[in-house]
Amino acid sequence: MKRWLPYPLLTIALVIMWLLLNQSITPGTIILGCILAAAVSWALAALDPPTARFRRPGVALKLALDVLVEIVRSNNAVAWLILRNQKRERRSGFVRIPLQTRNPYCLAALACIITATPGTIWVEYDSRDNTMLLHVLDLIDNQQWLTIIKERYESRLMEIFE
Repeated sequence: MKRWLPYPLLTIALVIMWLLLNQSITPGTIILGCILAAAVSWALAALDPPTARFRRPGVALKLALDVLVEIVRSNNAVAWLILRNQKRERRSGFVRIPLQTRNPYCLAALACIITATPGTIWVEYDSRDNTMLLHVLDLIDNQQWLTIIKERYESRLMEIFE
């Protein structure tokens, strides 16, 4: 089975997603969805991604809830920052953050979390010294961002993936 379908759960999930996104379920859409899902599965197998070990689903759930809360909070903060008409200038800036992890899944998840949070963006990752460059829309305290990234996100991601 692995030879014909390298990632069967991914294939099934893609077929289900395809059917949910289409307005009507006909034999043609089912066949096309199966063909596309199998092609994606074979393409992913050709890329030969490193194996991931997903540990501690409880920590992952807590992290997901914290990220959701942080996204809502940041949306409100950015909207308030933009909509209020104060004379205080925003001071956007960059923060270089040293990371402990080199796990590609940790780094990818961290990049997604940071980029999904309004007001912040992952700008660069330097693999030589294992640091990331973060841009913050309203930068007040560099140390605060260092603590947020290291303690709230990176440590939990390391528990999940390493």
